[in-house]
Amino acid sequence: MNKQTKKDKKLQWWQLSLIGVGCTIGTGFFLGSSLAIESSGPAVVFVFILAAIGTYIVFQALAKMTAEHPEKGSFRSYAKKAYGRWAGFSNGWVYWSSELLIMGSQLTALAIFSQYWFPNLPLWLLSTIFGVLGIGVIFTGVSGFERVENIFAVIKTAAIFMFIVIAVLALSGVIDGSPPERTVRMSFDGLFPEGLTGVWAALLYAFYAFGGIEVMGIMANELKNPKDASKSGRVMLILLGIIYVVSLGLALFLITWDKFNADESPFITALSQSDLAFVPHVFNGALIIAGFSTMVASLYAITTILATLSEDGDAPAFFAAKGKRDVPIHSLYLTIGGLGLSILVALLLPEKIFEYLTTAAGLMLLYNWLFILFSYKKLMELTKADRVKRFVGILLIAAAVSGTLFDSTSRIGFFISLVFLLVIGTITFLMGKRWRQASG
Repeated sequence: MNKQTKKDKKLQWWQLSLIGVGCTIGTGFFLGSSLAIESSGPAVVFVFILAAIGTYIVFQALAKMTAEHPEKGSFRSYAKKAYGRWAGFSNGWVYWSSELLIMGSQLTALAIFSQYWFPNLPLWLLSTIFGVLGIGVIFTGVSGFERVENIFAVIKTAAIFMFIVIAVLALSGVIDGSPPERTVRMSFDGLFPEGLTGVWAALLYAFYAFGGIEVMGIMANELKNPKDASKSGRVMLILLGIIYVVSLGLALFLITWDKFNADESPFITALSQSDLAFVPHVFNGALIIAGFSTMVASLYAITTILATLSEDGDAPAFFAAKGKRDVPIHSLYLTIGGLGLSILVALLLPEKIFEYLTTAAGLMLLYNWLFILFSYKKLMELTKADRVKRFVGILLIAAAVSGTLFDSTSRIGFFISLVFLLVIGTITFLMGKRWRQASG
């Protein structure tokens, strides 16, 4: 019986690919892509292709380390193995901080989606409602969380395919009676209206839409054959890349790029031009469900990560205490505090809050990805091809980070991420002294 139970928990590579697709698609794509379009115009399609390449390089590095050194803590454990306890400690807290910011970003995105129906309700109030609902799901425990996520994963994937079908029908003239006017000029100025600096600035938002590969790295331990992790990630990222590029390309062929804005999903903006008045409302409902799914996933991740850090001695011991349904109750209380802080920020800075949080969250995530590539070189024997790919990955991540300096709004997010790094770095330095004293 035990053997069967253990066997049932093992995943085939294609199952992990589908789980990855469902878990990754969220507000980073449904709303964050508007920011990428604003920065780069139709060139956003090329931006997403570059981000997919960079993401695959990072995932492949993580998958190879997982196959060679299966560890419960995944990238945190590899950082610790490669560079010492300070690296594992700081990586864990950088990831916790990134998930905190992602949670705030998703909460704000949900409020923005809801304002499509309730334009007079403030962001902070809508954020509070979704925050309370999310906490309720977490209190149901792991089983409740998994059931909710499985249902939502199907809905949000179906929403994108619904958009693709409607967009194809609109472009072929089936819906409105005639195809829309040409929206994209096939010239350098038409494809790159904001120049190459626009592409540079948009890279971060495209990378943000692929966020979640580190969770795939953790789940790779559930594969029947851990060496299939690389294939699983490759299929997942090809699927995601196709879905992202096709849907964004269709949106840009429906209306001109300058009509998109950061306060609305590009897909809602594009669908609003059709004669099917009910479609934007149906799609907006699907976006809210998708956003709620990824927000709950972030709530779960941030609570679980803190409990894991506590178990490893990298956070106060009481954060590991479990309550009913095996929920780490003290960790959850801190998460609720983070939610409250996100709502307070939405109350104080309602205008650009999504851009600030998205930029900072994306950067914190990329700092972790960069460290994965550094650990990869330290722990594995790399071929010439591996070294070239690693260099390309570092180059793309560095471009995404530095690209935030070209825009006044994303620049603020960059400085927010630096504040987090400074605080975590200072704490790591002080903890290093304690560790040396304890070992001496």
